[in-house]
Amino acid sequence: MESDGSIGNGDPHDEIVRLEAQIEILSVRIESCRKFILAARIAVAGGAILLAVLLLGLIRFDPTLMLTAFAALLGGIVVWGSNGSTAKEAAAELAKAETNRRALIGLINLRVVAEQPTLH
Repeated sequence: MESDGSIGNGDPHDEIVRLEAQIEILSVRIESCRKFILAARIAVAGGAILLAVLLLGLIRFDPTLMLTAFAALLGGIVVWGSNGSTAKEAAAELAKAETNRRALIGLINLRVVAEQPTLH
C-alpha cells in the first residue's frame, strides 16, 4: 500500500508482512491505552471519593489531602481523555490496515491444494 492508501506495484507479500507488523504495533498501543484508561478511572474515582469525604467532614480537613484529591481527579480526567483519543485513533488506523491487508490478500493468486488421503 502506498502512503495514500492505494495499492502499489511492490510485492504484495512484503506489503502484507509490513501491514501485519503495523497491526501488531497498533494492537499493543490500544491495549496500553486501555490500561492507562483503567488507571485513570481509578484515579478519578479515588479523587472524587476523597474529595467528597473531606467536604462532608467525615475525616479531618487537611489541605494536603484536598490537593491530592484534586490532583487525582483532574489528572485522571486528563489521562482518561488523552488515552481515549489515542485509542480511537489507533483503532481507526488498525481498521484501515486490516482492510488494506485483506485487499492485498485478495490480489494474490492463491491455489487450492487438493486434499490427499491420509494413511492412518
